[in-house]
Amino acid sequence: MINQTCQEQFILLGFSDRPRLESILFVFVLIFYLVTLVGNILIILVSHLDPCLHTPMYFFLTNLSFLDLCFTTSSIPQLLFNLGGQDKSISYIGCAVQLFMFLGLGGTECVLLAVMAYDRFTAICKPLHYSVIMHSQLCWKLVSVAWSVGLLNSLVMSPVTMKLPRCGRCQVRHFLCEMPALIKIACVDTVAVESTVFILSVIIVLVPLTLILISYSYIALAVMRIKSASGRRKAFNTCGSHLTVVSLFYGNIIYMYMQPGHKASQDQGKFLTLFYNLVTPMLNPVIYTLRNKDVKGALKRLVTRK
Repeated sequence: MINQTCQEQFILLGFSDRPRLESILFVFVLIFYLVTLVGNILIILVSHLDPCLHTPMYFFLTNLSFLDLCFTTSSIPQLLFNLGGQDKSISYIGCAVQLFMFLGLGGTECVLLAVMAYDRFTAICKPLHYSVIMHSQLCWKLVSVAWSVGLLNSLVMSPVTMKLPRCGRCQVRHFLCEMPALIKIACVDTVAVESTVFILSVIIVLVPLTLILISYSYIALAVMRIKSASGRRKAFNTCGSHLTVVSLFYGNIIYMYMQPGHKASQDQGKFLTLFYNLVTPMLNPVIYTLRNKDVKGALKRLVTRK
């Protein structure tokens, strides 16, 4: 009977061991989620409606905003439902869908951040050839590669994780169906699965991160050769925004996935997951564009036009 129940649903324990914290988290998570929705939707609309923002940089930012909307929405509504009531359950299908989206969107963002670093590398190191190199077909191909890598990651890891025998264990010590938490409740030896996770993490996480670091090494050398102080400042401001987001995202991802499943998803892991699943998508619009003069100008033009 327990085995049948666990085939139908899981119990997301989340923060249920801290009832007072749940009510506080509900308010903060709801506010952060609404701000995330408004900020990222605003970026998508402005980038689409203003012709001045029809450039490769804002094309990639639009994809990042759409990705963040999907990434956050894949788990935060379920978290709000669990925080606001006594029912902490999620159906087996719902858990599988959540895991599939979480792995896919996370893998896509890793590659997309590397693509954005290449865009900045081309803009700063090869400014005269930028429009020729970063043509629309290449931009679409790079974005397609990023989404394909995320989809492949989900197709490989989601079935493996969901099919692990659990011997009636259906209480997940997390607020979402995350891979390390699901691996932890398995009742069989998970060394093979954890090894696969580690190998895929190296490919999907460390390879793009290495490309980002190489790109910014060349960017730093190019910026140091710029004689104009205002030119250096503009280059550092543009790249600084991207590096900030890279640090926030990759720092949490590496901690969560570059270690065995039995060492992850403790209390610290819950808050780190909440951070890169909610706080980072909320900060992205602010870090990237809402401080940007081009976006502010586009907003003023749209308001004036209305």
